[in-house]
Amino acid sequence: MSRIVVLGAGIGGLSAAIALSGEGHEVLVLDRDPPPPDISADAAFDDWQRLGVGQLRHSHAFLARLYQLIHDNHPALLEELLEAGCRELTFADTVPPALRDDYDPQPGDERLTILTSRRTTLELIMRRYAARRPDVTFRTDCRVEGLIAARTDGGQIDVSGVKLAGGEEIKADLVVDAMGRASDCPAWLKEMGTEIRQEEEPAGIVYFTRHYRLKPGQSEPERGDVPAAADLGYLKFGVFPGDNGCFSITLSVPDAEKTLRKATMRDDVFDAICRSLPGLAPWLEEDRTEPRSKVFLMANLQSHWRYMIEDGKPLTRGFFPLGDSHIRTNPLYGRGCSFAAIQAHVLRDVLRSENDPDKRALAYHAEVTREMRPYYDNMVKQDLGAIKRAENELTVGYKPGFKARMAKRFTEDGINIALRSDMDLYRSFMLGFHMLAHPTDWLLKDKKNLLKVLWIWARGRKRNAKYYPPRIGPKRNELFQILDLPKDADRIEKIAA
Repeated sequence: MSRIVVLGAGIGGLSAAIALSGEGHEVLVLDRDPPPPDISADAAFDDWQRLGVGQLRHSHAFLARLYQLIHDNHPALLEELLEAGCRELTFADTVPPALRDDYDPQPGDERLTILTSRRTTLELIMRRYAARRPDVTFRTDCRVEGLIAARTDGGQIDVSGVKLAGGEEIKADLVVDAMGRASDCPAWLKEMGTEIRQEEEPAGIVYFTRHYRLKPGQSEPERGDVPAAADLGYLKFGVFPGDNGCFSITLSVPDAEKTLRKATMRDDVFDAICRSLPGLAPWLEEDRTEPRSKVFLMANLQSHWRYMIEDGKPLTRGFFPLGDSHIRTNPLYGRGCSFAAIQAHVLRDVLRSENDPDKRALAYHAEVTREMRPYYDNMVKQDLGAIKRAENELTVGYKPGFKARMAKRFTEDGINIALRSDMDLYRSFMLGFHMLAHPTDWLLKDKKNLLKVLWIWARGRKRNAKYYPPRIGPKRNELFQILDLPKDADRIEKIAA
């Protein structure tokens, strides 16, 4: 039996507590915030304060990989989430309009189910579920100020507990760091002489979210040909259905678009942008919905990967970072909660199979790398490409080269149209999107799929006309005119070579 101390009670900490419960361990969760109030999901959204969770009231859609972990390992938790108003969106619900009439359910489609709710609802129900586990204990209003640790003869940091504000020490066989992106643990380890190497890349966006509720007797608009989530280059947008008649809309603006970023913080501008987008406008019809929140902002977004193994040797013993304290991702891809839950279950499996502390660390980080590195690398590559494209679009006199033009055509007229016109391709893509398969293998390592995409692209726009969506939104200059913003704002003068 091990005593495991989990630092943090966000999605990562709760996932760890739930995954490690029932395994013969004593699990203690330390939460810096007060205990959650005994209130409804709606009241929790309004009143529950989680100072350590910056994204608490931003849009969330919990990918099929996370849904599958809960479905397979914690069916009672899933039942409680659904009772609280969380929703299951099936694969059939996401099928593109042009393919719906021909959709034939296949074995495995049930795995591509999304769980949707407000983050506060998911966290509240997970917290209550974890607190009822007989081997899980929570301590709230509890601030951790350091690690209890010693250096081994081999130079590793052997962690054996934590120090609390006021001087109390809590001994532990294992410490799980789920304190998020601002975790102090790397700094504490550095003070002990071990610096954690960190790979970091910019996400390149600012994230804006506003929540709404359907009025009594109203329902969500039907999904039509115009997508409710898309990328205009200068703006990305998406609708996130929630629980109990609520939904949220997120607008993502490139860092380079400073004028648009500043304007979007205003509630009236946010709504005006949404109403200018054909896929979002029906959601904001006055008779249909009403606002439930102000606009929430999330900025200074960075992706990072912290390395706990160097030269094949663990830097620590008895210490496992999890979630954003280990791997932070761009929230645009909706993978943060899934990453944390996967890591929690990887740790559970490692503790089942390994007793040696070094082997545990090596096995944990090897499996986490195998599971998550493909998605992290793919995400960073997409982010860096989007940053470059946003800056190019603002550069006066910029003209894309042949390679850039062909890449854009292949994406817009090849891949995107193939996914809207071929069910097998769409299904393969969604498996990667939901972390149930490698994110790019469906195209890059499946010759049949690649040839099919190339064939669809080669048919040309005229023969593929019915698979193109209607206009998804205004051009940048048009939106700036609607918002009464200077259209030449933030333009970049091209620097001569």
